[in-house]
Amino acid sequence: GLDKSSSAPLIITLHGSGRDGQILVEKWKELAGKERVIIAGPDALNRSSWFVPQDGPQFLHDLVESLKAKYPINPRRVYLFGHSAGGSFGLTISMFESQYFAATAVSAGAIEKNAYWILDRAKRKIPIKMFVGTREPSSFLDQIRATRDLLNENGFAAQLVEIQGHDHNYYGR
Repeated sequence: GLDKSSSAPLIITLHGSGRDGQILVEKWKELAGKERVIIAGPDALNRSSWFVPQDGPQFLHDLVESLKAKYPINPRRVYLFGHSAGGSFGLTISMFESQYFAATAVSAGAIEKNAYWILDRAKRKIPIKMFVGTREPSSFLDQIRATRDLLNENGFAAQLVEIQGHDHNYYGR
């Protein structure tokens, strides 16, 4: 139902471990229709997690290009959203493909300490918004806060929203 004469934003959603792409598409479908946004929820090759290079960046690049050939997508408004393992992968892809995505948002995703080097891959400092529940294990909360701090120290505009009383279950919220 999109008007072919005007372009629409695209949001690529990256699911958490043990899930598939459809679950996030379902959560976003009503809002996408109302706001006239295209949502695409690919599946990781292995549902347990997302991996480089199997799941991206080339796979996501090819997905976006095939969608742009079929739908009126604004190439300057292509975004990533990921939850949990998909959130961590979204942050990784944001570094490898910073010139390709306008911004990234993640729920309960972080960059692991042994992967901080990926920040050097970013050609652009895209905006990043992070969300986490305060009922996450404290070690994971610390890792997410450290990711926010690391991003900001390296010139990214990273914001963290801590949702009081929320746990890891994005899908139930």
